Amino acid sequence: MIMKYPKKRLRRLRHNKNIRDLFEDVSLSKSDLIYPIFICEGENIKKEIPSLPNQYQLSIDNVNKICKELIKKKIKSIILFGVSSKKDETGLIACSENSIIPKAVKEIKKNFGDELLVICDLCNCSYTSHGHCGTLSDDDVDNDLTIKTLQKQAVFLAKSGADVIAPSDMMDGRVIKIREILDEEGFNKVPIFSYSAKYASSFYGPFRDAVDSSPQFGDRKSYQMNYKNSLEFYEEIQEDINEGCDAIIIKPALSYLDVIARVRDKHNIPIIAYNVSGEYSLIKAGEEKGFINEKEIIMEILYSIKRAGANAIITYHAIDAANYIDENNE
Repeated sequence: MIMKYPKKRLRRLRHNKNIRDLFEDVSLSKSDLIYPIFICEGENIKKEIPSLPNQYQLSIDNVNKICKELIKKKIKSIILFGVSSKKDETGLIACSENSIIPKAVKEIKKNFGDELLVICDLCNCSYTSHGHCGTLSDDDVDNDLTIKTLQKQAVFLAKSGADVIAPSDMMDGRVIKIREILDEEGFNKVPIFSYSAKYASSFYGPFRDAVDSSPQFGDRKSYQMNYKNSLEFYEEIQEDINEGCDAIIIKPALSYLDVIARVRDKHNIPIIAYNVSGEYSLIKAGEEKGFINEKEIIMEILYSIKRAGANAIITYHAIDAANYIDENNE
């Protein structure tokens, strides 16, 4: 049968795997993946997080074990979150070389040097007794007082050997103040990866279980962004760029692919997308029920984030994704 219409048939370029592979234009590599690690006090602790299957609160000795596994799988970047049983009203307890994350960074750097890029999340929520991201004034987070604590915490993280500081608090003006204090203390080469567009999202629930950071009252909508706004992110990101951030983080990822794509069109700055805990847990629940093919869903999600314009992805799927990449390359 002679087919006369249409003359251009797009399916010709999907006819077999070889021709599909030839024209793929979105790539995903292990070096794109950043693995989140939750670090707690104590020894020989590996406590699974119920709402995050296969993710754990780890003591520093067990962090060393997971780092060895990541290096073996050629995952080169990690982001650290503290799980602190010691809390205070301001988060000042994190501003010490004896705080959990500075101790962990020193140990990781001692054992692995530059084999891993160590990114430290910078926020107070894991360290405040009320669970909010900073110092309270009249039952609201005081922007400028919180920044003072963030500056102190940033310095201790840099002194411990952190490669990157990643402020996630969403205080106005914090990037320039953190940059100033890092430079004053001689850490001008330490970059700032700012959570520039972080939304007040229900997708964070499992993470808050992991670090015991749920607010004791109210919510975080007065400082995290409103997902009903379609243009606000432009100003947030522009401000952080003006203040000297070196890369931006957009969080969450899946419901905000439009934000990633629009930022990529406007700005020539590295974009990191955070494929957050709730997104991960939904996949795990669906796989457990037999509703989805976990491997195929994970890879489709990660490729969609890269296609939207992200340079790198923070994801709890990193180890599984590395295994799938290996399988595809065999």
